[in-house]
Formats: sequence, C-alpha cells, structure tokens
Amino acid sequence: MVRRASKISKSTQEKLIEYFIAGTTARTAGELAGVNRHTARLYFHKLREVIAANMPAWQKMDGEIEIDESYFGGERKGKRGRGAAGKVPVFGLLKRRGRVYAVMIPDARSETLLPIIRQKVVPDSIVYTDGFKSYDILDVSEFRHQRVNHTDEFVASNGNHINGIENFWNQAKRHLRRYNGIPRQHFHLYLKECEFHFNYGPPRQRLETIKIWLQL
Repeated sequence: MVRRASKISKSTQEKLIEYFIAGTTARTAGELAGVNRHTARLYFHKLREVIAANMPAWQKMDGEIEIDESYFGGERKGKRGRGAAGKVPVFGLLKRRGRVYAVMIPDARSETLLPIIRQKVVPDSIVYTDGFKSYDILDVSEFRHQRVNHTDEFVASNGNHINGIENFWNQAKRHLRRYNGIPRQHFHLYLKECEFHFNYGPPRQRLETIKIWLQL
C-alpha cells in the first residue's frame, strides 16, 4: 500500500491519481500537480505496485475464451517469435463480455502456454485461438478448440474470432507507447496497469477503486 508521504498532501495525491487514470505521463503530471517530476514518477510507480498487489486472483474463466500471445517493446518488427529480439513476450486470456488476464512469459511454446490455460480456464470451455502452432495441443486437450484463420477471415461466419484479446493488445500498446522505454524488471507492473484500465470500467470507476485501495 502507498503511504501518504509527508511531502505530498492529500489533495496533490488525488491530482496525481487523476492524471494517472487519465494516462498522463509522470513528467506531465508532475508539472500539472506542482511537484518534482521524480516525485511524480515515484508515486506512479507506487500506484502500479498497489494495482498489482490488489488485483484479485480471478476465478477460472468459463464459457467462450479468447487466447493469444503478443510481443511488446524492442526495435525489430516481426510475426510471432520471428524478429522478436529484444521484445517482451506476453500471453493473454479474455472471457468474452468479461475480464482479461495477461502475464509475461519466457517463450510461446506449448509447454509454457498450456499450464497457464489449465490454471485459468474451466475444462470444456470454448477456447478461440489463431493458427499459431503452439495451440495445436489444444486439439487433444480438455477444451473445445476453435481456430481463426486470419489469412482468410477476420470474423468467421460462425463467430470464430479473437477480436477481444487483440483489442486489449492494441489498447495496451497504445497506452505504453507514451512512455519513453520501460525497464524490463518493471514491465509486469505496467502490464497490470493496462489490465486494470481494461477491467475496471470507465475512468470514474477506476478512480474510486484505486482510492479505496489507497484508503484516501
């Protein structure tokens, strides 16, 4: 939990939280709130720690689940593992009309992804993926596996798509792009920040939630 630092008044903390929820960078937030940019950066870091500590361990997802992996950061562009040097691999699961869960992964091999899926998804759920070969193992698993062929269709006539999780990736990358580089050791905190923005409704709801967590 973030303790109220004696050098930051409650009103200033509330301003910084509002700027954080709005997606303002720490440098700009510091200028607007009238505090040193290093103070603002430290406070934003503490907010991310609070989010990561308070995000609940969601119950297992059931029903229709979209899963996908993505790569963040780095300078080289490429598909899947190809050209992903310097990038952070991330795996995500999204319950349709529900919440998203994202986690950093060491690689995107089947033996890495399947335990996460089994931990987070109820057996016999419908699991939607693209054609990435690591998902082949789902064909002989306890899940009902549906594939999306992006080369032929974006949304199949039978409703097969992974638009929800891809929308989350787009939102997360757009949000993180405003930061001038993210230290790898802190990336998991930024990822939880993106998850928080996606899962906790409109800005007012997120603002009230984080104030409760901070006991402000």
